[in-house]
Amino acid sequence: MTTEHTHPDWLAKAVFYEIYPQSFYDSNADGIGDIPGITAKLNYIKSLGCNALWINPCFESPFKDAGYDVSNYCQVAERYGSNADLVNLFTQAHAKGIHVLLDLVPGHTSEEHPWFQTSQRAQPNEFSDRYIWTNGAFDGYSMPFIGGESERDAAYILNFFKCQPALNYGFAQRDRNWQNSPDSPAARSTRQAMVDVMRFWLAQGCDGFRVDMANSLVKNDGEDKPETIKIWQEMLAAVKAEYPDSAFVSEWGVPVQALQAGFDMDFYLDWRWDGKGNGYNLLARNSDSPLPGSQDLSYFKAESGSSARDFLDDYLPQYEHSKDLGYFSFISCNHDTPRLAPRLDERERKLALAMFLTMPGVPFLYYGDEIGMRYRQLPSKEGGYHRTGSRTPMQWDSSANLGFSNASSDQLYLPVDPDASAPTVASESQRTDSLLAWIRQIIALRAQHPALQADGGFSLVAAPSKGRSLAYLRHTADQSERVLIAMNPSQSSERLLLSQALPLSQSEPVLSIGSVDVRKESLTLGPQSFLMLPLAGVQE
Repeated sequence: MTTEHTHPDWLAKAVFYEIYPQSFYDSNADGIGDIPGITAKLNYIKSLGCNALWINPCFESPFKDAGYDVSNYCQVAERYGSNADLVNLFTQAHAKGIHVLLDLVPGHTSEEHPWFQTSQRAQPNEFSDRYIWTNGAFDGYSMPFIGGESERDAAYILNFFKCQPALNYGFAQRDRNWQNSPDSPAARSTRQAMVDVMRFWLAQGCDGFRVDMANSLVKNDGEDKPETIKIWQEMLAAVKAEYPDSAFVSEWGVPVQALQAGFDMDFYLDWRWDGKGNGYNLLARNSDSPLPGSQDLSYFKAESGSSARDFLDDYLPQYEHSKDLGYFSFISCNHDTPRLAPRLDERERKLALAMFLTMPGVPFLYYGDEIGMRYRQLPSKEGGYHRTGSRTPMQWDSSANLGFSNASSDQLYLPVDPDASAPTVASESQRTDSLLAWIRQIIALRAQHPALQADGGFSLVAAPSKGRSLAYLRHTADQSERVLIAMNPSQSSERLLLSQALPLSQSEPVLSIGSVDVRKESLTLGPQSFLMLPLAGVQE
């Protein structure tokens, strides 16, 4: 089975805003953010220029992994409100031109899900093969497994934490007689159940899904994930046949695979192992600590000395191989990733976010990044561990709990930033030179210029290996509109000789920061500068 690589038209102009629901806005003063709280803030989201939402899991759960341990896919968790509240959010968002994606967790459920509770019974039943079970309680496997906790004489395979048994999508390579084929009735039944979940919410007005651990479904799959790709093609084809305008973004991080599988978008994820990062990590998180330190070698750290070349070496091959299949999307941050602040200062963050919002693909802005919310070292909450510091309450104003909740401070899901200088929407809105104002400008310009939108082309103009500057061209398919983006994150001026002849002196910048000198064939970029320069289109 193949996918035709067609995508909803609305994605071309989409700018997403990711919301961690328990931390965004508490409408009922219980200390936890909720669905009505998101609905109440839709005008703010629209004011940013964001026209799409991704909401982290809001379904019934024991919350051992902050809702990624789902116990009922079709029921909103009581602490967030009701199904009716979520449907109302869809309705109100659509009225404001905002699409809404929910978070789908297809690889595992909570151990408290009724499917699993039934599956672990000794007597065979319709859910016996919904999860991956070995032949005996003492029969383990190379994958993480749990034995000795159910009445069934078997151990079960895990997909993440101990509380998250893996759903059965089959094994590509089988070396035990308890392993099913991806084409087995058991694996087909699991796929159908997940398609039914997607249909349920799409019928209620949801516009699609972000898919958690999308590449984890078929076990013992090859490096190129052929069987996982095949089953996603099947599932997404079934859903999109009924809901052709639905959109899907994968937590996969290998765009050519994810987009071949039928996803519309794949995230450029923040990966770092053994002190070495991928291209995205090298841009703004090239450090083993999320807090300020002298060892930060991030490209956007002013004193790092790093060139953009290492990022490009990672990014460009992936972009070139996937650009005709769908969107490879930049994120400002997410619920699993350290925030840019306080490790990067405001000027450094302005440059980083300007790049993320002017690259190809569909950008995702994590709540609070637009005001410079800080990563904080906090005790783990609901399985967050080091991720907890990026999940703190949104900072709205200077009132109690920074406007997040009217509950007492000891009731809050997580403590708000206690620093007197903690940025808020209210305080940032008063500054014409604030990060918030900068983000709004860039998103507005993205909306005005088709070349800057998701489908716009990308070509590298300059990235010296012994310099800090970077320049690239965004353009429409017919080259009728071209926009030059250039930046210098260093503390010194740099002169860029461009790799192609461009009519630089014929246009005026529509956005800049720092000192920028535009000449006929060169740019001189001052310290920590950024330039957005529309160019004349190519005449046929």
